[in-house]
Amino acid sequence: MTPDHEWSRSPAGRTTLPELLRGHRRAAGLTQAELASRAGVGVRTVRDLERGRSNRPQRTTVELLAGALALTGTSRAAFLAAARGAGAEPASPDATSTALAVGGNATSAAAPADRSVALPPPVELIGRERDLTELAEMLTAERGPRLVSLVGLAGVGKTALATSVAHLVAAAHPAGVAGVLVGEGADGPDVLAASMSVLGVARLSELVALLAGRPTLLVMDAVERAPGPVAATVHRLLGALPSLRVLVTGRHPVGLPGERVWPVAPLDVPPPEAEHSGLESWPAGALFTARLAQVRREPPTPAELPALAALVRRLGGLPLAIELMAARGRLLDLTELLDRYGDRVLDLATPADASAHPAWDAPEALGSRTSGPDTSAAVAVAVTLRDAVAFSYRLLASDEQAALRQLAVFGNRWSVELAEEMLVDEADRDGTVAIDPVPLLDRFVELGLLSVRGTGSFRFRLLDAVRDYAVEQAAGGGELTCIRRRHAEVIARLVARTASDLIGPRLPDAVHRLDEMSSDISSSLAHAATDDPLTALRLAACLTRWWRFRGRDVVGRQWLRRLLADPRTADADPLLRGWAALGVARLAAEHGAGAEELSTARAALDTFRQAGDVTGELEARNVLGTLLISVRRQDEAREQAEALLRLAARNGRTRDLAVAQNSLAWHEIRAGDLAAARRRLAAVDRLAAESGEQRLRVLGWANRAEVARLEGWYADAIDRGRRAIAALSELGDPGRRRRVLGTVGLALAQDGRAAEATAVLTELRAGGGEALPAGTVPRPRSDDSALVWGGPEAGLCALIEGNLALHRGDRELAAEWFAAAADHAGQDRRDVVEALVGLAASTADPSVLDRLDRVCVESGIRLLPQESGLLYALIAARGGPAQ
Repeated sequence: MTPDHEWSRSPAGRTTLPELLRGHRRAAGLTQAELASRAGVGVRTVRDLERGRSNRPQRTTVELLAGALALTGTSRAAFLAAARGAGAEPASPDATSTALAVGGNATSAAAPADRSVALPPPVELIGRERDLTELAEMLTAERGPRLVSLVGLAGVGKTALATSVAHLVAAAHPAGVAGVLVGEGADGPDVLAASMSVLGVARLSELVALLAGRPTLLVMDAVERAPGPVAATVHRLLGALPSLRVLVTGRHPVGLPGERVWPVAPLDVPPPEAEHSGLESWPAGALFTARLAQVRREPPTPAELPALAALVRRLGGLPLAIELMAARGRLLDLTELLDRYGDRVLDLATPADASAHPAWDAPEALGSRTSGPDTSAAVAVAVTLRDAVAFSYRLLASDEQAALRQLAVFGNRWSVELAEEMLVDEADRDGTVAIDPVPLLDRFVELGLLSVRGTGSFRFRLLDAVRDYAVEQAAGGGELTCIRRRHAEVIARLVARTASDLIGPRLPDAVHRLDEMSSDISSSLAHAATDDPLTALRLAACLTRWWRFRGRDVVGRQWLRRLLADPRTADADPLLRGWAALGVARLAAEHGAGAEELSTARAALDTFRQAGDVTGELEARNVLGTLLISVRRQDEAREQAEALLRLAARNGRTRDLAVAQNSLAWHEIRAGDLAAARRRLAAVDRLAAESGEQRLRVLGWANRAEVARLEGWYADAIDRGRRAIAALSELGDPGRRRRVLGTVGLALAQDGRAAEATAVLTELRAGGGEALPAGTVPRPRSDDSALVWGGPEAGLCALIEGNLALHRGDRELAAEWFAAAADHAGQDRRDVVEALVGLAASTADPSVLDRLDRVCVESGIRLLPQESGLLYALIAARGGPAQ
């Protein structure tokens, strides 16, 4: 075995022609064939020059290559000088530049005057700052490890990282830094001879004398090609040379005592919610963009950015996969790349010309070296990403492979506890025999198959390419359906454990936990709906609040209705079906479809009452009251709120007392008694604090802001509303946040703060929300936890615009906006009354009063004092009292 030419420099430490040619070609983004075509020479000529086979290139050939590479000035002069010196004799051993170069034949034991770095130049690394810093500290610490192994999947960037680290710590190794590429099938003598050769000697005794206790770093690349001989050689070298440190790269550790294993993880990818304009701040996005720039001039267009984000996520941040995909950008735009290769990541293949892409530590067949005399003549072949993963997969024992296939079903990060549930023996479904997954996970980390990031419990994730390959293996073995069924059961239990925390002080953590598992929730629900609908129903019934907080009410309601209608769930536990039905009604209220589910809520209430389930009855009365408001049956809604209050008091349910007080606060406003509403909201704040229900307190602040606005205390309303908006942004629930934003916008408009109100309008319109068909019923102001009045934003925006126009004195424009707000089918009835008051005040049209009277009678709403004041003259002229 001999050192690979990619690790070579001249014996005198000068940059050789092969290295210069290869570096300039890569910098230009050219393949060997493309450079040959530009220069008008044969591709074999370029290949032989890069491999160091051509010792005396013709001057004309060199000048043609320099011209094709557009070299000028000192770069051209250095290139031509390297060509003239290509056949020069090695420098004498006492040359001051180096005595430890690759391929050197120094025989003097005297210490060299200068340090030597016998490695290829470092490539630019993206997203490896922490690795570089910590590895450099490790290799320069006085008591740091003497053997450090960079392990990971093929293509993760081990070789590039090792080269850069070696250059970074060169100053701390005055006796030199050298590297060797391990050849396929090399034996112990091969490895030892090559290692000593790059250090400038032929015998171990000479090496001991040469180094004389001076720090030296040896880099060994691709050690998995000859693991036994490498381990024996490293053990022998470290034992004989106390000042030597060894940095190795491979698919697995060397396995020696004292070895520090450093898993090389893929690059960080942007999460789905990341802003597309900032994709280059994520290492995977930055690498893709940089490599794309090598094959096309135009940067990604705004229309391509979503595809770019999806591609790097799909590629899992694996540098090899990113480079392979970006290279295809020469012909296809990014959207076409995603459509064509998004589901075929494992089929991505390396090019036969491996030297066209620097720093690829590809599978053993790519650029492999033998122990024969001409190690540079290895046959280059194309290898798929699937082949690369398969190599690491084959390193696992059969039980480890089975565990990997089971864990591959997780689409996102998971915890040790979830892994334990997934790996339970089929014959021991109750978990009688404890299985500790930690040794398995440690083995996967050791081989670079598993990523461990973060400090929370959900910090484990298989590399995407590994996960795809393992799923393929599971499908091929006919076990994928069974694994997915187990996955759905595990996720259903996780959601059930988490659902209880969606109420109370642990709500933010619970929502975050479900957010982390959202892809697994979706996949398990989709599979179980067909394969095991009862498990799917248990899962969906626990997701109602989370769906609502995340604005997924339409999708959630569709899932629940589908599963309740499935004949296979007809015999499910009545309470389970009751909770699922209540979820349907609750979610329907979120998007104005509450009237359709009134009977559903009544049926759920009956189920809970018959079963004596107090918690279910409290929730059902709350949801039923919400739906009754949506169909303008306010008196019945108040009865449900009062019954809820009595039931909560009788059973000592503090939180439910607060919920009932919130609901009753809306009814006080409806009756025009703002003082009573304030008292009830003060009780809400106290009760919510006692029960640790921060979200309920926040929504109470929002409701108090609305009361302040109705009383004309606009500055107070704005301050309270903004405080609630900030808290809601952290807690979630985008629908509630938009409604509070509307309250702030109205207060700003009524207070004459036009610029700020306009900014709120812009945000409301940009936020959108789910479009509602014409004629839908408004979202009610009272729900399970607070007096928060939702509804389509169009009506709110029209109401704000009307107040702005009225404040400017433009009554005609104000009338148009108020009319639009009053006519908006989805508008809340209290907002409709407010719009009609504005319309009447703008137009002085007595007919508007008749319409206002009808709305007030139908909804049981009484005008507030300031509203009656605005209409006083018009009411007096009509000759009738206000409602």
